[in-house]
Amino acid sequence: MTTVSLLVALALAACTNAKDVLEPSAITPPASSAQPLPPTQSTSSAATSPTTTAPAPSTAPSTAVAPATPRTPAQTAALAKTRLQVAPIVGASVDAAAPLTAELQTRAKQRGLTLVGSTDQTATHVLKGYFSTMSEGKDTTVIYVWDIYDPSGNRLHRINGQQKAPSVGSGEGWPTVAPATMQAIADQTIDQFAAWLGTGGAG
Repeated sequence: MTTVSLLVALALAACTNAKDVLEPSAITPPASSAQPLPPTQSTSSAATSPTTTAPAPSTAPSTAVAPATPRTPAQTAALAKTRLQVAPIVGASVDAAAPLTAELQTRAKQRGLTLVGSTDQTATHVLKGYFSTMSEGKDTTVIYVWDIYDPSGNRLHRINGQQKAPSVGSGEGWPTVAPATMQAIADQTIDQFAAWLGTGGAG
């Protein structure tokens, strides 16, 4: 009898444990604790919950508002009245500077900026660039600094950064820098310049 009663007791204990695991209240804590973990179950549950609940639409409007924010009448007017003069590039080879200056003109037109020649007396801003390269294995990094001056020669702002890309051909230095690398720098420069103008051109 004692053996039978022990078996019955173990069977009942197993049933209650299985019941506890199948309870929704018992399933919820593991699901929440599994969110930071990489398993696919937590990813699928995270994917289904935004679909069925309302938070998903709230993220869509926020991303839609972001691109429209920088386009204000004041910023558009600031870009329209700006006449940017690009000084001769310091440190870069002629071959590397050619795609850079060409892309500066293209990007400026897209942004509503006007570029003027070196002898134009109507420039509102002067952009002076200083460039250097650093070779690292099969990659070449272009380091750049842009100083923005007013017509009187007072420095107003500085833009700096670096662009790393696979080297072209053999050797090192400017011959290994692809035109696309310099074009990317030109795009970033005009974008940052326009963003700075949009904040009032201070600092």
